[in-house]
Amino acid sequence: MSRHQKRVTVPRSWPIARKNHKWVAKASPGPHSSEDSMPLVMVVRDMLKLTDNSREVKRVLYEGKVLVDGKVVKDHKQPVGIFDIISIPALNQDYRMLRDERGMFFFKSIEATDRKKLVRVENKTTLKGNKQQLNFNDGSNRLEEGTYKPGDSLILSIPEKMIEDRIEFKEGNLAVVVGGKHSGQTGKIKAIHVVRSSRPNRVVIAGEEDFETIADYIFMIGRDQPAIGLGAVR
Repeated sequence: MSRHQKRVTVPRSWPIARKNHKWVAKASPGPHSSEDSMPLVMVVRDMLKLTDNSREVKRVLYEGKVLVDGKVVKDHKQPVGIFDIISIPALNQDYRMLRDERGMFFFKSIEATDRKKLVRVENKTTLKGNKQQLNFNDGSNRLEEGTYKPGDSLILSIPEKMIEDRIEFKEGNLAVVVGGKHSGQTGKIKAIHVVRSSRPNRVVIAGEEDFETIADYIFMIGRDQPAIGLGAVR
């Protein structure tokens, strides 16, 4: 398996030049799919511009100066995806990965008090002993009691990953769109249409003009106000 890929083949969500070099790092298998993430080396060097080349990135990571969701990461190909928190303790800086209206990744600088992780419940699994396992969009999972359903969002503390809040996937709550032609837009859910087929459910978002998108693109972010900082969409 190749450790690199051609720049012209990378997902359109990567905000990088595609013709100044031929090759680019390929993300390692990890918590996010290759279509919905970027390798950490690209984040540190090309997006946050903390170094000039990949050699410097590797040295910075080896010295434990970069944290992802509160944990030191030394693999320069670690995939970084939507709502992941990048922390640089030496600079006292924290960033949240988001998507803009073009569907491209960007980073918003956040305050230390906003150092929280947003995850979406993808599905539930019943384990031995009738225990409930929640599976999240970032590949992680945890055992929890209570009534949770797919589409709900959880606000987790960093780095403890303790649940601080639960935002239900229901009409009237605030959501952000992270894919499709309405990427980056926020609004309250006006209606949820359950599709009785293999096609994804549809969600109507209220705003200046109501629009419809698929449930896969929806992340719940609050009730009346966003529970996390989203920043100005570029």
